[in-house]
Amino acid sequence: MSRASTARRIFLVGPMGAGKTSVGRQLARRLGLEFVDADHEIERRTGVDIPYIFEVEGEAGFRERERRVLAELTLRPGIVLATGGGAVLDEANRAVLAARGTVVYLHASVGEQLRRTRGDRRRPLLQVADPAARLAELMAVREPLYRAVADLVVETDGRGVRSVVGEIVRRLPPPKPGERAGPAPEAGDAVV
Repeated sequence: MSRASTARRIFLVGPMGAGKTSVGRQLARRLGLEFVDADHEIERRTGVDIPYIFEVEGEAGFRERERRVLAELTLRPGIVLATGGGAVLDEANRAVLAARGTVVYLHASVGEQLRRTRGDRRRPLLQVADPAARLAELMAVREPLYRAVADLVVETDGRGVRSVVGEIVRRLPPPKPGERAGPAPEAGDAVV
């Protein structure tokens, strides 16, 4: 097996507004890994934004696209992957996340989620009369799933990205069997 195929995979889960994209970018930079946001990848591949997919295909159609993208991206070596907030709803997604890398749950309270997502029209599940109630409903269902799949839980309320990244780096468990801690080698590096 080549060294590149064994580079560490870190998967960020958590609710919308927890900071998965911001934290993921900086964490990947700090660890010398690639960063991919699953929702952005779905948008790139379809050529349309997530709200449009929800409008045309409904949540079920979006979740099917998400399942296919996660099945592929979780195989990519040397990656920090930010998942969508609802990715854990699907048992197959939870299984590939848990089996293929280290899962970090970025926890944010409903109040913090509301503060961070207020006015964001790109979040179709929040286009309701009472976004706070909707966030509370989503957390009631998703919180146990985030915790069940997580190798590490990190609180994000009232914290900056740098602080959260620092905590993740300090608390990361050792790589899973078959993973290396560092970045994938450059092309042409010797295989050990």
